[in-house]
Amino acid sequence: MSNTQQKRLWFQAGFFILFVMAPIFDLFRFDLNVKHFFFLGFNWTLGLDDLLAQKISAGEAALNIVLRGGLPILGVIGTGIWISWKYGRLYCGWLCPHFSVVETINSVLRRAIGKQSLWDKHPLPERNADGSITKANPLYWLVVVPLALAFAFTWAVALLTYLLPPAEIYGNLWHGELTGNQARFIGVGSFLFFIEFMFARHLFCRYACAVGLFQSLAWMGNRKAMVIGFDRKRAESCVDCNAACDNVCPMRIKPRSIKRHMFTCTQCGQCANACSQVQVNNPRGTLLKWVEDECALDKSARDFGHHESIPSHCFGSNLGPEIKTITSLRGEIAK
Repeated sequence: MSNTQQKRLWFQAGFFILFVMAPIFDLFRFDLNVKHFFFLGFNWTLGLDDLLAQKISAGEAALNIVLRGGLPILGVIGTGIWISWKYGRLYCGWLCPHFSVVETINSVLRRAIGKQSLWDKHPLPERNADGSITKANPLYWLVVVPLALAFAFTWAVALLTYLLPPAEIYGNLWHGELTGNQARFIGVGSFLFFIEFMFARHLFCRYACAVGLFQSLAWMGNRKAMVIGFDRKRAESCVDCNAACDNVCPMRIKPRSIKRHMFTCTQCGQCANACSQVQVNNPRGTLLKWVEDECALDKSARDFGHHESIPSHCFGSNLGPEIKTITSLRGEIAK
């Protein structure tokens, strides 16, 4: 695992913990009992109670709605759209607690059946990009099912704490005194999440997640946005590879294809990591890497037979030491 992938793992783990713990510390949640939000430990209301009590005027109430409701919402949406426009579905690949579950269950399911999903047509090669071997062992089903159940239960309980006081929910769970509605919410939620985690993980991310969809739409609107670039001038180096970049992708997309076909890319970077492992002994290095600006146009504008030329500096870091030496000598001679 590269340093980038290690960092991404820590980001995912940290955000998953934050997702579960945020309601406990009133960092962010909506309480159905008091009918308003909590944010960073404070009551977050629109101040309409003061209007009803005739403590403020209608103008002051309207200003409260704009300042306490409109601006924060627009700020979050605007920031999210800008990040997505420039970097793609960065939230999905680096923070989203659902995507971290997707990747975790994928890895364990592969050990059970040799595939990341029940719907994959063919098993993945046993040899990984780094040369290690992963053989399918049906005994791992004893891990897959309990793991999916545990994640489903955790999600159901966590979501309920975003709606009701966490102390009440966890206290009732501990003492076995859940109310009927609480028990039904957790039971039905756990069942639905279990079905989703077992059968529809990446399919949900690709076709049903509204957050992911809007990130992808913003990303597609920027041809110079960050994207996984492919040094197609060296495509012959892929001949001896078993499509490691395709095999490792949790979203089942083809990293070497055009951007339009990578609409649901989560910027996890696993394909680039796999390529660098396969090409570790190649002096010219990896063929896949994150690129942006003019280097991204080859992926973004390449359609209907049109191929944007790749600037020489885009994959300049892939030049071997011998080529770098020759290039520097030429520079000295030119001087």
